[in-house]
Amino acid sequence: MLSTPTCVVILTALCLSLTAQEKPAAEKPKEEPKKADAASAQKDVTIDGSVTIDGKKIPYKATTGKLVINKEDGTPRASIFHVSYIRADQDSAKRPVTFAFNGGPGSSAVWLHLGALGPRILQMPGDGTQPVMPPAQFGNNECSILDATDLVFIDPVSTGYSRAEKDAKPGDFHGVDEDVESVADFIRSWVTQNKRWASPKFLLGESYGGVRAAGLSNFLQSRYAMSLNGVVMLSTLMDFQTLSPANGNDLAYQVFLPTFATVAHYHGVLQGDRDELAKKARAFAFGPYATALLQGNELPAAEKKSIATQLAGFTGLSASLIEELNLRIDPTRFRGELLKSKGKVLGRFDARVAWEDTDTSEAHADYDPSYSLAYGAFGTSMLHYLTTELNWQEDQPYEILTGKVHPWRWNATNGYVNLSNKLAAAMRDNPKLRVLVQCGYTDLATPSDGMLYSTRQMLNLPAALQKNISFTWYEGGHMFYLNPPDLKKMRTDLVQFINTTPE
Repeated sequence: MLSTPTCVVILTALCLSLTAQEKPAAEKPKEEPKKADAASAQKDVTIDGSVTIDGKKIPYKATTGKLVINKEDGTPRASIFHVSYIRADQDSAKRPVTFAFNGGPGSSAVWLHLGALGPRILQMPGDGTQPVMPPAQFGNNECSILDATDLVFIDPVSTGYSRAEKDAKPGDFHGVDEDVESVADFIRSWVTQNKRWASPKFLLGESYGGVRAAGLSNFLQSRYAMSLNGVVMLSTLMDFQTLSPANGNDLAYQVFLPTFATVAHYHGVLQGDRDELAKKARAFAFGPYATALLQGNELPAAEKKSIATQLAGFTGLSASLIEELNLRIDPTRFRGELLKSKGKVLGRFDARVAWEDTDTSEAHADYDPSYSLAYGAFGTSMLHYLTTELNWQEDQPYEILTGKVHPWRWNATNGYVNLSNKLAAAMRDNPKLRVLVQCGYTDLATPSDGMLYSTRQMLNLPAALQKNISFTWYEGGHMFYLNPPDLKKMRTDLVQFINTTPE
């Protein structure tokens, strides 16, 4: 990877049926069928609520609604669904506000909303690696950051209840640049309507949401003169080359290696100090391993065998298998191989999750148990929360994670999407902008070394501003906040980040 007055949305236009009448006089022209009226905008729903954080009761107003963004001629182009939480016992004019969103592309904000940040939270059993007994339950989130910042959860167009308006095509919003532009327009409009231009502003994006946040940091500043105070990039990436292993692109194999090591350590396949193991794996990945990969089929056989043996010590896989794979270990193959002798496959989003293998004849993992663990539980909880607590009802499906945004326009010709230059430019033009990167040790979707590599390659970022980027690690995976100790640490890290005044 929800109550108040009921507001029912009627999105279907009424069609007038013609009653039987006598045939009109010949000279009277026949009436054209009446066009359906445009759907009337649904009114926002606001409720009063409270959450207990650190033993203190925090009152808030939660507003659920759709904000319409317009074309230049003033006609609607999209209605963007969002839920905002504004602390009720403080003057909001200069209070921090954080805009949060997930990724995909094609994901709603349900995961951050009910998994980590909002005042209500999905109740997961244990350490977040076990399935939830349906129907999923939710309760008070003592780790919410609502005491420190107001929160706005955004569902980009085609996700959640957000939709393109009738004179716009959904595909107009389904691309790297188009997505950044439409979400930026929403943020600008929300800030204006709520009179929050004087508030400190933060972005928090998970997964592809981090890519979006990098783009937004520059676009909001250059297009709308909106300087941000901070960007939080949770389990994310900026350069898709780091996730795209292919002939001629061996970088991804290097990037995944340290996470292979920490995952193998978690499952007891490797022993010793976890952090030291990760450090050595990183040095090997960008040292001897990189040199070996660059040699391709010119790598001497003896050296290939030596590298395979060392890789076995960092991954827990057999040296013979690694040698057979030409030293290139695909993450899906790793998930299927590490615990194959126990008949289990690992999760992609969280490799702590190990469920039964459903097809032992396959070398690669045939499903992602960590996705199976979360999808149904979060979907059920979100719909229950929307209808029973936030008092929002709608006939159309709530798109939790949809494929309707594809094909996605990556807007990269003969290259990989890379937003690191956008973030660097935003930081250059706004030297007070700070960035917090949050990484999970068992994340096999967006391994932490992808961001470590990308930030090292921000060569256009002035040296004096490199200190504005900080990293922090968590025990879990992509959604590390499902692990209760990580959720507590996440809250501590975020509150400190928001409350810190840059030098």
